[in-house]
Amino acid sequence: MIVTGLLVAEVNVNTMCELGSGGVSLVSMAKRTLGTFGVRTACFSYLFIHYALLVAYVARSSDIITNALGIPLWESAALFSLAFGGLCYFGSQQVIGAVNGFLVFSIIASFTSLVVVASGNIQLSSLLETNFAAAPQSIPIIALSFVYQNVVPVLCTNLEGDLSKVRKAIVLGTAIPLVLFLVWDAVILGTIPGLAGSGTIADPLEQLRSSNGIVGPIVEAFSFLAIGTSYIGFVLGLSDFIADLLKLPSGQNKPLTYLVTLLPPLVLSLLDPEIFFKALDFAGTYGVLVLFGVFPAAMSWSERYSDELEAPVPPIVPGGKVTLSFVMGGALIVIFSEIFKDIMQLQGLH
Repeated sequence: MIVTGLLVAEVNVNTMCELGSGGVSLVSMAKRTLGTFGVRTACFSYLFIHYALLVAYVARSSDIITNALGIPLWESAALFSLAFGGLCYFGSQQVIGAVNGFLVFSIIASFTSLVVVASGNIQLSSLLETNFAAAPQSIPIIALSFVYQNVVPVLCTNLEGDLSKVRKAIVLGTAIPLVLFLVWDAVILGTIPGLAGSGTIADPLEQLRSSNGIVGPIVEAFSFLAIGTSYIGFVLGLSDFIADLLKLPSGQNKPLTYLVTLLPPLVLSLLDPEIFFKALDFAGTYGVLVLFGVFPAAMSWSERYSDELEAPVPPIVPGGKVTLSFVMGGALIVIFSEIFKDIMQLQGLH
């Protein structure tokens, strides 16, 4: 994920140099390097990632609210969508920023409490258990967990195309969540015996909650807060993207774009209440690994080795065609293996 982030930065700065301006979007980069087909694929992947994740967020949050308040799932899903969607629609940047800041602070506090409480039951022997056969299934979720490439163009603009600063920001910015994920994984795997050897997909938060009564409320609070702040970001990003995509007049786009943004995830989450894990898997496989796995390497390949494009900035990712082939090939292997698995599952259902 660091490599693909650096490739996005490399193509972005070259595109900035060619166009003579900052604020270059992923769509502009795709159009310059991959043409019309690249733009269409990028737009579709962007929409797919956002809708899939919004479906997952609504499905999970409605479960949490239903467990807390004892109301039906459809009421919980509607309440969550109206509350956070309404904040995005009616709230000013200052209000949204203040609410989001409070949510982030609360996430850090609940995460710290969760790790401190749960780590008291860690068994070191559980951390030595392995299940290598299950590892490939985790790749889409890992890719989804480290998605940041969509903000690299903003990063490049803010740092005025200084690639040494961009490289440092990307590497350190990826290392911080990596450490947090490793701490969290150690707590989960060390607290729940036999999880690594299990052949079934289960929600580790549910198992952690059942193994420790104190953990339950903290888990629910942490999950809800994390979903809330992510939901806000994705709603704002998707509504702006849809407004730009539909070329709606300024000031007249809010009602329609927010309806198109909020309603489909709400409906889909209600049609299949168990869609949380499916949506995350689909977003990671068919969204992230396409747009931020295959695409950065393909754009860089076109830029570096096409006679029609200029690349004033030297490559910041070494290895040439070998590295680019490895990135594209690795992402495509995961994508096609998931397609094969999904086809086999569909045939099994019929």
